[in-house]
Amino acid sequence: MSLINTQVKPFNATAYHNGKFVQVSDADLKGKWSVVVFYPADFTFVCPTELGDLADNYDTFKSLGVEVYGVSTDTHFTHKAWHDTSETIKKIQYPLIGDPTGVITRNFDVMIEEEGLALRGTFVINPEGQIKLCEIHDNGIGRDAKELLRKVQAAQYVASHPGEVCPAKWTPGAETLAPSLDLVGKI
Repeated sequence: MSLINTQVKPFNATAYHNGKFVQVSDADLKGKWSVVVFYPADFTFVCPTELGDLADNYDTFKSLGVEVYGVSTDTHFTHKAWHDTSETIKKIQYPLIGDPTGVITRNFDVMIEEEGLALRGTFVINPEGQIKLCEIHDNGIGRDAKELLRKVQAAQYVASHPGEVCPAKWTPGAETLAPSLDLVGKI
């Protein structure tokens, strides 16, 4: 069963955010656009490249009214230790959620049960708490924050323009489509 258009399931967790431990719950994902990015583990190889890329583009996400959340099955204490020892992770200004029990990771169907780690899962959630984008990668394949930004912009555009859809490679300002019988077989 797909998670698309489903509500985020309830959760409550501790995150490391801007030098503090803070509580984060599913309620924090409501009222604004959110991106939740699952990654396998702190102190690894591909993960810091992705999280650093998100950090480099965080201001753009914020300008679109989007909060970013990183989630792994590590604890919030491990997130702090990684932050304190890695120049790349020090750049991060978005919350890093600890999910040592795996509740959130299982809620989003990205848990690798035999390893206790998350797959690389990316979720875009609308202000109503519905999942609008779900993308899951093998852990050897890194993600691109700029491509994620484009997808967030498309999701926001479609949400604010009922009856229009964004074609492949759409970027803000580009032409959209209005699905109709007249378009069938003409694209």
